[in-house]
Amino acid sequence: MGRAAARGCPVAEVSVRIVRYAVDGVRHYGELEAGDSRIARFAGDPYTGLVPTGHVDQVGDVTVLPPLDRPRIFGFAYNYAAHVDETDREIPDVPVCFMKPSTAVVGPGDAIVYPADGELIHFEGELVVVIGKEARHVKPAEAHEYILGYTCGNDVSDRIVQRKESKYGTLLIGKGQDTFAPLGPVIATGLDPAKLSLTTRVNGTVMQSASTADLLLAVPDLVSYLSRHLTLLPGDAIMTGTPSGVGPIRPGDEVEVEIEGIGVLRNPVVADSR
Repeated sequence: MGRAAARGCPVAEVSVRIVRYAVDGVRHYGELEAGDSRIARFAGDPYTGLVPTGHVDQVGDVTVLPPLDRPRIFGFAYNYAAHVDETDREIPDVPVCFMKPSTAVVGPGDAIVYPADGELIHFEGELVVVIGKEARHVKPAEAHEYILGYTCGNDVSDRIVQRKESKYGTLLIGKGQDTFAPLGPVIATGLDPAKLSLTTRVNGTVMQSASTADLLLAVPDLVSYLSRHLTLLPGDAIMTGTPSGVGPIRPGDEVEVEIEGIGVLRNPVVADSR
């Protein structure tokens, strides 16, 4: 890479698109090169250091995996004013947080499974922060020192279950079912998260179009808030909230979340086969 991450530092100085992938069942990290057809393979991992091996893999010969291996996933609700408006709620007085199980994660091209008893399943395109090193009591101005990079996320939600749970102050099954946290396709380092364009498409039709400049709580504030109350660990994911335009998906649909500087996270929706 010729960059900080290649010299053993967990955070790169310039933008690098780190991809996690498998070749013949063996997992690797690499840099997705311009043109998206080649991957420069690394040894090591993004949290302790990546070292170029000199080997290049062709994207068509590998299986691209979720960029994170069963991470802890922290979510923030109602973090765009326009989304708060479309839910007929008021902007919350405190950050509204929840967690999604690590087993909810799937990667690029993997299926979002529509539950057999599902009635109203929604997509939610989001910018996702990837933590690079242990963080506790971090000030907003220091947050960038603890961030490895960013990826695309889809906070898939079962609205019927979510609303029932929310009445009793819980939020798990409505957000946390298997396949309800697509992430990918890469971890992009060196980005400024303050003004990235975010677009979500369903079957090619634009459903969400926004900028992270509209976040009510910006990325540094989210990292600072969480680290004030708990220890963030390398590989943790923070879903920063979804803009307005959320809506239903059905089996047969294809959802794309595209974020400037990162790429496109694309997932088909399939019916539960049970």
